[in-house]
Amino acid sequence: MRDSLTIVIGGEAGQGLATVGELLSRILTRAGHNFLTFQGYHSRIRGGHNTFALKISPAPLAGPEDGADLVLSLNEETDVADSPRLRPGGLLLACGPDARAPEGVAALPVPYAELSAPREQNLVALGLLTAALALPLAEAAEEVDRLFKDKGGDKPLAAFKSGYYWAEDKISGQYAVSPAAPGHPPRLVINGNEALALGAAAGGVNFCSFYPMSPATTVSLSLADWAAQAGLVVEQAEDEIAAINMALGAAYGGASALVGTSGGGFALMCEGVSLAAMIETPVVIAIVQRPGPATGLPTRTEQGDLNLALYSGHGEFPRAILAPSSTEECFTLAARAAHLAEESQGPVFILSDQFLADCTRPVPPFDFAALPPPVDTAEAHRVAETALQPGQPYQRYRDDLPGGLSPRLLPGFSDHLVPADSDEHDADGHLTEDLAWRVRMQDKRMRKMGALREQALAPDYQGDGQPDVLLVSWGSTKGAALEALNLLAGRGEKAALLHFNQLYPLRPEDWLPRLEAARRVVFVEGNATGQFAQLVRGECGFAPAQCVLRYDGLPLTAAYILDALEVPHA
Repeated sequence: MRDSLTIVIGGEAGQGLATVGELLSRILTRAGHNFLTFQGYHSRIRGGHNTFALKISPAPLAGPEDGADLVLSLNEETDVADSPRLRPGGLLLACGPDARAPEGVAALPVPYAELSAPREQNLVALGLLTAALALPLAEAAEEVDRLFKDKGGDKPLAAFKSGYYWAEDKISGQYAVSPAAPGHPPRLVINGNEALALGAAAGGVNFCSFYPMSPATTVSLSLADWAAQAGLVVEQAEDEIAAINMALGAAYGGASALVGTSGGGFALMCEGVSLAAMIETPVVIAIVQRPGPATGLPTRTEQGDLNLALYSGHGEFPRAILAPSSTEECFTLAARAAHLAEESQGPVFILSDQFLADCTRPVPPFDFAALPPPVDTAEAHRVAETALQPGQPYQRYRDDLPGGLSPRLLPGFSDHLVPADSDEHDADGHLTEDLAWRVRMQDKRMRKMGALREQALAPDYQGDGQPDVLLVSWGSTKGAALEALNLLAGRGEKAALLHFNQLYPLRPEDWLPRLEAARRVVFVEGNATGQFAQLVRGECGFAPAQCVLRYDGLPLTAAYILDALEVPHA
């Protein structure tokens, strides 16, 4: 039994790598394994080199790896392109009996053409891996049959078994990994986008508008899949401008609204963000980041849009920005974002990225009871209406209440007019050129920042209390940073990790002493300019000793961080 294993499955887009990965994930989960997946794919329907990587371990997994122990190839390009990732002792399951492995690479050619028709060769590959990992054949066959019984007759299952039996006397059990624990507790197999959608729905979101854009689209599609059961409305708009304005219209009418997009799509929504602030209407904007500028790398990962979320929209107004680091946090922070948007009557951002969006893990069932209760907009309307004195006019933008929040009635639920206009207005919502009213309204809107700052999440701290090296991470970089911390601690280094899952507003009193106590502070980010390090410096004047930055479209790994720190590692 191995302590851990990383498998890379490579082939051409259209060869069914994702199907292999999905089925193997389910089989591993049933067998009690911990794992995470990472996909690398070109932005094409068919053609281009794709990979699906799985990292398997009995221990909980935090981040991906650059290397591999087993490379399974479905085309000749994988033989050449991905075999260099093999660590010493690794094996290439090469494509075809005539495959030529690069010099120095141990290879076992697989005669796919003899084992199945081209259409089912990905299932042959699944059979090979099932045998190599010593996974239960019966349970694996059940998963294949469950997926294909209404699609391909007996051929898919026959192809799977042909791969299994071919590998049985060649590599059976040679790559077995100890399961996490006996008993196989129930777990969900879910990726970040699915978890984000589920958390948003649990947080009260009941309207979603979107225009498709990788890698964010599956947030909205997941909500659409659940629409009938969960009472959701999901609408694909004609463009991103329409999508955010549609969400604001729904929120004005009392819905809890979410918009899912990526950087290029969100760039078109910036005027709508300002509109949300001016009419004081809640909206959650989930930005699943990918490398830019422009179209960039649509199917790769990056953390390059923090500044876009932070400074989007003309004028000055409050906002909050949350950044999940794991599948579980995609769930909890999406629910929190929905709650914050309703409470602050304005925009709240969730910053995810392609790695987190597509990363599938087995996780314990989510604790819905631990979430903040969804804001009941109908109940808020009743409370606001009851508070009005008889004959008292309704002031949508009343500015003499604590925290800058005003009573929010819903249109059509009373005799009161509920104004909403993008121009500056007075407390009644009437357009005005009175500059004194301008100051009063702007001060009122900005007072809401105080409540958002008061509720800001403190960062998570792990490691030595007086570290020589303090890593600072945000969003999906936490996993790699945490693994780097553990490797540093294993070498006897005094090291620690400070991780942020709220990026704005910040409360320096919660974490600045940690930065000042460390001998060397290193920010770890997936962008080229250290955007969060710049934000921290602007907030409190602290400048780090170093930034470890990655912006080649791949996720950060522990090895990448340690290489940048010039720390030897295995």
